[in-house]
Amino acid sequence: MDLRAETREFLTTRRGRLSPDRAGLAAYGGNRRVPGLRREEVSMLAGVSVDYYTRMERGNLVGVSEEVLEALAEALLLDEAERGHLFDLARAANASGAARSRARHSPAPVLRPVVQRIVDSLEGAPAFVRNARLDVLGANLLGRALYAPLYDSPTRTPGTPVNSARFQFLDPDAARAFWGDKADRVAHDAVAILRAEAGRNPYDRRLTDLVGELSTRSDDFRRLWASHDVRYHRSGTKVFHHPAVGLLELDYEALVLPADPGLQLNVYTATPGSPSADGLALLASWAATTLIREPTAGSTSTATAKRD
Repeated sequence: MDLRAETREFLTTRRGRLSPDRAGLAAYGGNRRVPGLRREEVSMLAGVSVDYYTRMERGNLVGVSEEVLEALAEALLLDEAERGHLFDLARAANASGAARSRARHSPAPVLRPVVQRIVDSLEGAPAFVRNARLDVLGANLLGRALYAPLYDSPTRTPGTPVNSARFQFLDPDAARAFWGDKADRVAHDAVAILRAEAGRNPYDRRLTDLVGELSTRSDDFRRLWASHDVRYHRSGTKVFHHPAVGLLELDYEALVLPADPGLQLNVYTATPGSPSADGLALLASWAATTLIREPTAGSTSTATAKRD
């Protein structure tokens, strides 16, 4: 990733979306030639000179202090994920050559067998472990059943992890059937998660390759990537239109794995006594009769569809 370009576009888009009224400024100069705030308005709100802010917006965050970054985040009304992204970009800009080299050559996180055993023990809830590139590295039987359309999609290369972004943008009809009227929101969130990871680890070659592939093959991905939105994926509710059991409305929690940086455990549950709870029970029965387990690299087990 071009770090300077990423910084430039992120700050430009954040400035462009912010009106003087929302920023608490009186709009002066009736003929505004740019959307959102002017650079001098941002510099005034952040308490820095116009030249200094211009330098930052041109992509140069080298030597910028935390105090200035905090002031800039406040001036641009950044949310938590956006603030984190700004600090990630500054951290990368100030990293030493040795740190950048280590980042480029660091091995990809793998799913340890003990983590897979924990995932498998969650028998009553769909669960899976993913990395920051949205690769699903392991799932329990119910998680595999819930994500059956992803596992069965032609976008998946045998022997490689399911990737929810590849499913979303390279198999759009199946994705829209699975997510229903929330498909656009899911697509936006997937891109925002990848964009946030690009700020945390701009030297991840595997992420760069994924973004390059999706940008080449999907107009929707390319459009959303250009928005420079970022998002954390921690908790919430998702609605699935499962081909075997129908509508499921499930709450999810994302639990980071401190011993495995970059990996997180996602667990879905249904409200007790709800139609979705009945649907999960039906999904468990469907999984038990339709899916079989087979060993995979880096985990104790996974599941695949039974063949006649």
